Amino acid sequence: MDALYTAVATATHGREGRAVSSDGRLDLQLAVPVQMGGNGEGTNPEQLFAAGYAACFASALGLVGRQAKIDVTEAAVTGEVGIGKQGEGFGLAVTLRVELPESVDVETGRKLVDQAHQVCPYSNATRGNIPVEIVVE
Repeated sequence: MDALYTAVATATHGREGRAVSSDGRLDLQLAVPVQMGGNGEGTNPEQLFAAGYAACFASALGLVGRQAKIDVTEAAVTGEVGIGKQGEGFGLAVTLRVELPESVDVETGRKLVDQAHQVCPYSNATRGNIPVEIVVE
């Protein structure tokens, strides 16, 4: 693969530190979620992953919608990323909730979502590695 763009970010002190992108546009305090024993006073990697996957999937849906000449510009994608114990370490699971415009019928919408799942780089990266459920609402 020839990269069209490479994002660069540095995290320090793990889940209790900062994450900063090389251009400075992203500069976040990180914190362990309350549910995992932290203070929750910052963002966490799962939130960042959920936001990135949701945005990327929405872009992929827009691409396949344009190719099919179907307007999905009002679609919304919500990413949910769960973390839990898996063997000796931890694992992730993703649910993507796709809300399509009312103008798109259920069958067409499902086809577009399935196509987007084949196009989206996050979907391609996670396929076969972690469970990903896609719910069309």
